[in-house]
Amino acid sequence: MTRLTVTPDHRYLIRFHPKRISHVFTDVLIIGSGIAGLRAALEIPPAQSVIVVSKDVLAQSNSAYAQGGIAGAMDPVDDTSNHAADTMAAGKGLCDEKIVEMVVREAPARIQELVDWGARFDIENGELALTQEGGHSHRRVVHALGDATGKEIMRALIVRARELPNAEFWERTFIIDLLTDAGTCRGAIVWNREHGKTMIWAKQTILATGGAGQVYRETTNPTIATADGHAVAFRAGAVMRDMEFMQFHPTVLYIAGSSRHLISEAVRGEGAYLRDCTGYRFMGDYSPQHELAPRDEVSHAIALQMERTRHPCVYLDLAHLDPKLVRDRFPHIGKVCADFGLDITRDLIPVRPGAHYMIGGAVVDREGRTTVPGLWAAGEVTSSGLHGANRLASNSLLEGLVFGRVCGHGAAELAAQQPDHYTALPLESDWPRDPHDDDELNLLDLRNSLGSEMWRDVGIRRDRVGLESAERQVDFWTKYVAAREFPDPPGWELQNMLLVSRLMIAGALARKESRGTHLRHDYPKNDPGQATHIEIAAQ
Repeated sequence: MTRLTVTPDHRYLIRFHPKRISHVFTDVLIIGSGIAGLRAALEIPPAQSVIVVSKDVLAQSNSAYAQGGIAGAMDPVDDTSNHAADTMAAGKGLCDEKIVEMVVREAPARIQELVDWGARFDIENGELALTQEGGHSHRRVVHALGDATGKEIMRALIVRARELPNAEFWERTFIIDLLTDAGTCRGAIVWNREHGKTMIWAKQTILATGGAGQVYRETTNPTIATADGHAVAFRAGAVMRDMEFMQFHPTVLYIAGSSRHLISEAVRGEGAYLRDCTGYRFMGDYSPQHELAPRDEVSHAIALQMERTRHPCVYLDLAHLDPKLVRDRFPHIGKVCADFGLDITRDLIPVRPGAHYMIGGAVVDREGRTTVPGLWAAGEVTSSGLHGANRLASNSLLEGLVFGRVCGHGAAELAAQQPDHYTALPLESDWPRDPHDDDELNLLDLRNSLGSEMWRDVGIRRDRVGLESAERQVDFWTKYVAAREFPDPPGWELQNMLLVSRLMIAGALARKESRGTHLRHDYPKNDPGQATHIEIAAQ
């Protein structure tokens, strides 16, 4: 285990005093309303109060954008040992075997639970329809609405969560920071337009804020994925791990001037080919698994092929597949492409990789406890040990369900043991005010510049020179951005993204090898001696 230290610029992003701010009290506070957060909420018994804070509306999360499906050994010819083996193979030596076994063993039960709660998965011959994706040895991916699995799962969870008699849902509410006293999490300070800043005191807090894709120029993530949870956890003292591992999805629709749209792994699972600009099917040059290689290998191959052909993208080809199968299986993708005049049954679809899933995050144990007492975490904001150096396709929704459940259960148990006695702690945040604090900054320009820098030097292919350049540039921006106290989310988001970028660069510089999603030009080989995790703690 390698341990690094990074110094956050401030413990809190804003100055506050408990006597000048509103207070709310709850048994359990859940920050994030994706699959992990809502599944955690469903574990809180009716006798306990729970507040769920959502950055946007409940339906807006990374979970809702998941297309491919949720993995589980549901077929009699498959079993959990196969699923575990595929997960660990994709993780390139950094998976925690016990965590992998725990998660994949629960998969069938968690999927059946969703069915019982009204999730309408696709059916074939009276059974759950299963597809295969890259890195999987069997067809084990359950899907819904063809290619809108996340949307359907979230619909079912939101309906059920809304029925909870003990839950409050604070939508369009931003977490500024976690509140801590003597190293223990006591809740969070949040902001929304209606009430301004509020201190939510909680016996136990669960962090389920999702990912960090907006740190990069090219990403499949929605605009809300600005690494807020990673940043607030680190400032509160949580140990972070594997921050160098950002997974790039190989196939993101690439049309100049348009927003980026994910083209599901399942497209290749159903038999689509990858071709370069000359029409050459190139994946056989990089992997014996061709288009069904794990995501890190496909993304690396595409990046190399784009470089060799000096072309900005490659192409997915579905023309050899049954047109009815393609239309029925991928209605959402078909509609998105049709908006740009592309018929996915016969036209080549231009694609390139994009930042997709943040593998690194707050270290959690098998119960979902972070290194900060009173703080639990589940989903993409964590480093649970499930994904290793590269996440296996369709394991993310599964992880959110499994760890959301155990976090909710554990937090509720501890909260039940704590008395209904909240002490208004003498917390006060203060730091020197920058003399240029009121100077106007172009936050959008800074955010775009950060995304371009991270894409260029901390993207799919890295080396020491690029990483050190990125480190200098991010440190420069941080010096004058972190010194300012911002009044609303755009400024706080930028501060969070700069901090998390620093952690990612530190991890990438420290890992002097190529492993999983971390590919270094200057260290192209896998080094068995570095089959270990890199942790980062606040100094």
